[in-house]
Amino acid sequence: MLIDHWPLLGLRLTTPRLELRLPGDEELAALADLAAEGIHPPDRMPFLIPWTDLPPAERARSVVRHHWLRRGTWTPEDWVLNLAVIEDGRVVGLQTLAARSFTELRQATTASWLGVRHQGRGIGTEMRAAVLELAFAGLGAREAVSGAFTDNDASMAVSRKLGYREDGIDRTLSRGRPVTVRRLRLSREDWALRRSVAAGIEGLESCLGMFGLGAVDGAE
Repeated sequence: MLIDHWPLLGLRLTTPRLELRLPGDEELAALADLAAEGIHPPDRMPFLIPWTDLPPAERARSVVRHHWLRRGTWTPEDWVLNLAVIEDGRVVGLQTLAARSFTELRQATTASWLGVRHQGRGIGTEMRAAVLELAFAGLGAREAVSGAFTDNDASMAVSRKLGYREDGIDRTLSRGRPVTVRRLRLSREDWALRRSVAAGIEGLESCLGMFGLGAVDGAE
């Protein structure tokens, strides 16, 4: 079976409302459809790479290509875990956990998006709490980092709820214009203090080697 060769297919994260897992073909199609419908107002851009400026059909296709690319380039030294977020059987968004040189640095990065019709209901907090549980409790991370443009109040609110601290700024370009990104950092200690969302992990043990870890390395 394919799961014998790619055990990440059996990884499941759960919260009171959500399940997060690698998307199958139908779920990947649903993610693409969701992206085509829209993620943010057209006068705003929350992403460093403005992929949502693509026409709807191309935007959807870029979601599919991105998933295939990240699976195909996975190594224990450089990995990107793109998980479909599912509520009541419906795909509502994408939650990413990524790292380079994780076994040495024990630092992971989070990123995410929700379909516009699923925003404003607290899903963003639950889905990030789920991957933080994976990072800290499952994989033994010391820190998680993220970032948001200065006008992305929703992302900043999620970060504050979960215990992130601001960690300076970066200046970059988006849509050809200068923008400011607020860096955010969450220590293992702050995560433990603000660990308020119940989150579960299933199927991790057989995946640890893909993260460059052994059974002891990934234990909390």
